[in-house]
Amino acid sequence: MIIDKNKGIPEDILNLPDSDFELVQAGEITDEEFKTKPIGFYKDALLRLSQSKVSIVSFWIIVAIILLALIVPNITGYTYTEQNIGFKNLPPKIPGLEKIGIADGTRMLYNRQKASLDNPARFPEGSILEVVREYEANGVPVVDVKIDAYVYSGVPEDRYHWFGTDYLGRDLCTRLFKGVRISLLIAFLAVTTNVVIGVIYGSIAGYFGGKVDMFMTHFAEVLSGLPYIVVTILFMILFGAGMLSIVLALCVMGWIGTARLIRAQFYRFKGREYVLAARTLGVRDARLIFRHILPNCVGPLITRAMISIPGAIFSESFLAYIGLGIKPPEPSIGVLLSNGQSVLLQYPYQTFFPAILISVLMIAFNLFSNGLRDALDPTRRGEG
Repeated sequence: MIIDKNKGIPEDILNLPDSDFELVQAGEITDEEFKTKPIGFYKDALLRLSQSKVSIVSFWIIVAIILLALIVPNITGYTYTEQNIGFKNLPPKIPGLEKIGIADGTRMLYNRQKASLDNPARFPEGSILEVVREYEANGVPVVDVKIDAYVYSGVPEDRYHWFGTDYLGRDLCTRLFKGVRISLLIAFLAVTTNVVIGVIYGSIAGYFGGKVDMFMTHFAEVLSGLPYIVVTILFMILFGAGMLSIVLALCVMGWIGTARLIRAQFYRFKGREYVLAARTLGVRDARLIFRHILPNCVGPLITRAMISIPGAIFSESFLAYIGLGIKPPEPSIGVLLSNGQSVLLQYPYQTFFPAILISVLMIAFNLFSNGLRDALDPTRRGEG
């Protein structure tokens, strides 16, 4: 049919009956891709996290260190306060590895009079393994000798110190993992407190805005300007050296970053349609804050909390290193590093093991936090 544009569309075409039309549809043909169950945000984040090998390895390293901190102090056969001056500064000795010359409990003694080698009171039988060098000093024959430090100190054959002993003869393996337990406890207490305070403070400032936000933000800025060391010393003057003073010092300014994050997230979400609709229906402010807006901040909040843990561990270790740590004889990683650095050249293992452990712990937490941050990023949902 030819339609003349000057005359318009004929009336019979405009009034075609429904029977002249055929419904075109897909019928039974469906897209197989949409038959799977829908995946929620957190499950999708977990799937993305599981695809990051670095994050998974870091997570299991953290779990392994935590388990060792809980188990090792109870199975070494020593307590972290047990002292024996006769067994002081012993080198590491590990069953099995001693057979291949690693951690075998040997030590070099330098500039010893050659005549003293035959004195059983100075060198018990079986303690001398090798005379490495013979020479004269001021006309006196002297030697450098390799000894079995455990036989030399009279340690029973069935006793081992995997990481050696310190200047009081205390087992370093027991003290190190006891110290990890204390350092992690301080970090978790500080981070948990900071998260709670930061969430409440940031939620109120971001939700109400205006003068309330201005006052709370300026107060946080003033607080963040306080010198960290001065605050720590003030708490120690009030409460004495110990875990309480360190946790309080970490909490005074540690929550400010979390509060700023939550405040920014509230400014982002409080104007959304679902929040406005809930407010129109008469939902109370507290319910709007904690039920409708705060759940959207959980991803960044978890990421920040995980990143804050190694920071808190490092802060505690730094305080202990400069002499503001917990009271003796309680150990921590920082206390062991502080004790070890004074004899670093003579007994490097006393610094080596705490340094390696805190390095591994902080690297693992940071790598796991990076993977967690990427997994909880909503803009990457569905990737992988």
